[in-house]
Amino acid sequence: MRQVQPLQLQLGEIDIASIQFDPRSRDDIPQLLRGLQYLYTEEKIRQPLFQLLEAITPEDVDAHNGRPGLSLWKILVMGTLRLNLNWDYDRLLEMVNNHKTIREMLGHGLHDEDEPYKLQTLKDNVRLLSPELLDQINQLVVDAGHVVLKKKRRK
Repeated sequence: MRQVQPLQLQLGEIDIASIQFDPRSRDDIPQLLRGLQYLYTEEKIRQPLFQLLEAITPEDVDAHNGRPGLSLWKILVMGTLRLNLNWDYDRLLEMVNNHKTIREMLGHGLHDEDEPYKLQTLKDNVRLLSPELLDQINQLVVDAGHVVLKKKRRK
């Protein structure tokens, strides 16, 4: 059964809300991950986001049979990195298998560095993010950004 994101942390796993980023970094990877972290930690955004993501499970798939797929959160993180950074699948594979902070954002702990992703797994899952779904997610993110800007203007 495909989960949005497992609720129980594994040994050595870092909670997504606790991931630390270098505030002086001008690279685009930490900026994207920080944005994803915000979406994950804000309950008012997270619930509608996860409801949208649940739509990517094909209707003809029995969620209770077969092996579990990637969590919907992992698919979103990978798809966001791939599309926003204009990475091909080979580059995405290299980064999700070897970049420490990306692996933390994907929910990996200290004891699963020997569990690499496979190229076909990435292709099969990231392609589930259709342009229509991405437009809906984008609108959710834009609306959340407007709320943040209104809060900052009030201060």
